[in-house]
Amino acid sequence: MHNILSVTQTELYEFLLNVAPVRPVFIWGAPGIGKSSIVENFADEVGMDCVSLLGSQLAPEDIIGVPKIENDYSVFCPPKQIARTKPYVLFLDELNACSQEVQKAFYSLIHDKKIGEYHLPKGSIVIGAGNRAQDSAIVKPMSSALINRMVHVQLRASHKDWLHWAYAKEIHPYVIEYIQLRPDHLWNEPPKSEEPFSTPRSWHILSDCIYEYGENITEKQLEVLASACLSPHTAVQFRAFMKQVNNRYAIAKIISGELKWPEKPEERDVLYFLAQSFRAQLIKELPIEKDAVSTNQRQLAIRAKELIKELSSISLEMAQMVMSENKGESIPSWFMMEVIRDLPRLVAKRDGKL
Repeated sequence: MHNILSVTQTELYEFLLNVAPVRPVFIWGAPGIGKSSIVENFADEVGMDCVSLLGSQLAPEDIIGVPKIENDYSVFCPPKQIARTKPYVLFLDELNACSQEVQKAFYSLIHDKKIGEYHLPKGSIVIGAGNRAQDSAIVKPMSSALINRMVHVQLRASHKDWLHWAYAKEIHPYVIEYIQLRPDHLWNEPPKSEEPFSTPRSWHILSDCIYEYGENITEKQLEVLASACLSPHTAVQFRAFMKQVNNRYAIAKIISGELKWPEKPEERDVLYFLAQSFRAQLIKELPIEKDAVSTNQRQLAIRAKELIKELSSISLEMAQMVMSENKGESIPSWFMMEVIRDLPRLVAKRDGKL
């Protein structure tokens, strides 16, 4: 689905509260970002049961029911899970994964909230959801008639919303702390090949597995779990983060001067993770415009230039990575200009030439 503005989990919840009671809503989004759980939580909040139908596993008769003879006429009997007496939320999950015949069976149910002669109880809400074709998921083209019967919205992963949820659900502290440091790793685009990839759902799975192993989980076991749940690159970074936790390396302490960049060859993955975290913090803390720099931000910028110089003496490649643009995110241009201007002086100072 193109040309739809995306919303966060919190924004989607507000959208459902205002739109779903009057019109059917279809939620587009990548696998594992929380579409189903949001609908279930929404139903719980409004005090309704949530009845879920999985589109990829439905046949037309699962919706319209089967006929029986009544007074010499055939009458279709709607399925028991749909034919209810009290209003409820009908959640049509993976709606765009069902066949064209099943999609047609949904027309009247979605638009008029009825199946044959049966009407959903007044006040019932119909919500559909599905993955996108670009996510390598099992999807089928939705007919224009079905698309035009619903209000469409696209969900995107938000680390702030997810962290708020994670605290409430007591997600493992390792996972929460990692996402706090690397919010950009909460979700990765599904790969074209068959391999694990990072989503809010896969982080939840990893949390459950870590809890199950308990406090005595080994570094090797963590490595296996991370590789089993996360995108390969993120799994490497999570393992480096765990080494950082175990070795008590922290980017905050490096910035404050309490610790130095790790220099040993066997700590290179830790150094890479710290450099990535350092870059993420600079992007987060430093304003786009130089005129908006506060006193604390100016002090951070001064310290950051020294750290980039020290990092370049250990690994020029990682220092360049800190300053490079990645996925449209980059260090503010005014800070980059200061680094270019001051780096020769900092290097000369280090070599005792000043």
